[in-house]
Amino acid sequence: MKKILVTGGAGYIGSHTLIELIENTGCEVISADNYSNSAAKTYERVKEITGKVVKHYDIDLCDGNAVGKMMQENKDIDGVIHFAAFKSVPESIEQPLLYYHNNIVSLINILAYRIPNFIFSSSCSVYGNIEKLPVNESTPLNAISPYGYTKQVGERLIQDFTRSNTRIKAVALRYFNPVGAHVSGNIGEVPLQRPANLVPIITQTAIGKLKETTVFGNDYNTRDGSCIRDYVHVSDIARAHVDAITYLNENNDAPPYSVFNLGTGSGVSVLELINTFEKVSGHKLNYRIGGRREGDVASIYSDISLAKKILGWTPKYSLEDMMLSAWKWELNMKSGV
Repeated sequence: MKKILVTGGAGYIGSHTLIELIENTGCEVISADNYSNSAAKTYERVKEITGKVVKHYDIDLCDGNAVGKMMQENKDIDGVIHFAAFKSVPESIEQPLLYYHNNIVSLINILAYRIPNFIFSSSCSVYGNIEKLPVNESTPLNAISPYGYTKQVGERLIQDFTRSNTRIKAVALRYFNPVGAHVSGNIGEVPLQRPANLVPIITQTAIGKLKETTVFGNDYNTRDGSCIRDYVHVSDIARAHVDAITYLNENNDAPPYSVFNLGTGSGVSVLELINTFEKVSGHKLNYRIGGRREGDVASIYSDISLAKKILGWTPKYSLEDMMLSAWKWELNMKSGV
């Protein structure tokens, strides 16, 4: 492939994917981001790790004119990895119109240019509350939050689009809970506001940025009462996006639209995650038990056998690796590295 556009490339998973693309493919990489939940400095960190400058566009993908100008300047794009979206479940419940507008309009604006290889950043939230575990790609979709439903709608939109545009092939990657940071400790998750994801809340509590971590519910029907999730290292997730776009580019007989789960295939409770962090960091975490949070499912973890079989992808990092890398990143941010 000659050139790949990564939307949301300054974000958490997007930036790690830029690194994977630069280090493991021969293609040119460009990025677009409006820094709604990221920072332009991320591109400097990517350069420090890879030695490459990423050409990037500071645009809102809901702005059709701005997208058009970017595409006019890059007519040779032959692959898109689309991350750009708002992603907080609680915020989506409070501001559903914001999420429907941003996540759907930006997707439509990118699809309109009919780039032949398209990778969509989806989410396990499309499944909602499920009755049978582990979750596989045939599990019925029943998103229970506006955020999750924007991903469900996005998947359907892409599937319909590939049916009517035979030169376009797409993969939707439903990943579970990306955590951790690059092994260098020089790039990781940087929430601009109070973090919504559990692991940065844990590390920010441990380092003193936050007073405490709240465990939302300890009365679920799980082994210790706290929610169970499938946590997977962000670099494993990033590598899966590279595997997916390589798969589309190298397999002419690939179906027009495919879906793959990305996780580790096992569930970890919130309390188990906290205990693992305390073990690898040597810090006792200040946390309290709170009430259940609207929109949360009790337990979900993945069946990743299809991604292993078709994409040749398998996660490499352990839970201890995930938590230690996240802590290393937090310490480096404090020291100004």
